Amino acid sequence: MSTSPTSPRPSVIQLAIKEQAALYAAYIPLFAEGGIFIPTAREYKLGDDIYVLLSLPEDPQRYPVAGKVAWVTPAKAAGSRTQGVGIQFPKDEKSKQLKLKIEEILGAQVGSDRPTQTI
Repeated sequence: MSTSPTSPRPSVIQLAIKEQAALYAAYIPLFAEGGIFIPTAREYKLGDDIYVLLSLPEDPQRYPVAGKVAWVTPAKAAGSRTQGVGIQFPKDEKSKQLKLKIEEILGAQVGSDRPTQTI
């Protein structure tokens, strides 16, 4: 009998974004499917699976996202950036709807030059 290696369960993070400005700072439009920055002191590696329960401003619904770490801001990063990870949304219909919802909330800010938590 062979045993297959078990991958660790993805961590679950609840992220409640209460303001449009905070959503703008956390949203990552660079990723084709969209993504979100999560402030965390926990160490993650690129490609790690993370399950996020995301709440958006003025929206009672919580959006479950099974994403992957695609960005890491280490502790003591240059420019006093917040330590955390950027999660890339998966390529599925729910993520497409979530990306549209976020961009609808942000409106014209999506193309703004204001700095964010990532780029």
